[in-house]
Amino acid sequence: MTAGPASPIAGAGDGTVRHFTRDDDLSPAEQAAVLSLAAELKADRFARQPLAGPRTVAVLFDKPSLRTRVSFAVGIAELGGFPLVIDMQGTHAGRGEPVTDIARVLAGQVAAIAWRTFGQAAIEEMAAASSVPVINALTDRFHPCQVLADLQTVRAAYGRLAGLVLTFLGDGSSNMAHSYLLGGATAGLQVRICAPEAYWPAADVLAAAAALAERTGGSVAVSADPLDACKGADVLATDVWTSMGQEGQERTRSGAMAGYQVDAAKLALASPACRVLHCLPAHRGEEIAAEVIDGPASLVFEQAENRLHAQKALLCFLLDAAAGERREGRG
Repeated sequence: MTAGPASPIAGAGDGTVRHFTRDDDLSPAEQAAVLSLAAELKADRFARQPLAGPRTVAVLFDKPSLRTRVSFAVGIAELGGFPLVIDMQGTHAGRGEPVTDIARVLAGQVAAIAWRTFGQAAIEEMAAASSVPVINALTDRFHPCQVLADLQTVRAAYGRLAGLVLTFLGDGSSNMAHSYLLGGATAGLQVRICAPEAYWPAADVLAAAAALAERTGGSVAVSADPLDACKGADVLATDVWTSMGQEGQERTRSGAMAGYQVDAAKLALASPACRVLHCLPAHRGEEIAAEVIDGPASLVFEQAENRLHAQKALLCFLLDAAAGERREGRG
């Protein structure tokens, strides 16, 4: 069924341009509302059409992508819009055009902007200059759209999020670890980041997550002991040990993190109902054992699909907020 305009979801429409550059840009109540809408949109993919027209959403890529490119393009189309996918190396950005100029040009023509790039400062600069919502589709520091999808996946498996224990194994300084800290704390999870000490999370991100957890009843912890961190976990999560932009560090990183592979032995230490996440692409036999990622505990491919539904719900939230701004005459 294709529906017409719907009332704003909870938390949107407060008369300000809302951006999603990091996980804690959503309050706990707003995150819960987005996740509830994501579940609704998974059940009825064409229930919301906020981009009918079609209105255009620009999706910018400085890095290679499969899941982000597909999920945003399909999701924007299913919301009634047109996905304008731009590889940034084919633009003047590579010749030094300022981010603020790019933001102002795009904002005059599109309904929202999603950007997969390197530095967090760049996307925050774009958001500061943009009069339409800006979404972090991945930076070196955070991967908030992925963690929204992960939270949707876990909530569907357990029926709740608050109080569950999520253990992330591997590179604790990665964008995924940082987003698990912020997004997980926002949801009231007990987040355990387990990594070699040289790869622990950034202190400011850990502090922000700890402050969030105090408000939501969650918790955050960092350790270097993978066996202890896996005990009783409801979710085990991991990611590649060497990300884009870290080429040449493979040997050092693999040596440091060899004991942090998500394997059958660690899964056996977790809760009997434990579920396993990996944001993909995966290197079987490195950060995760093939028998685990392809086994009955794995939710990896549901997790990948949920990028579509979570991002559609996020776009609905941000577009509702933008519509509220226009109604109040601030646009």
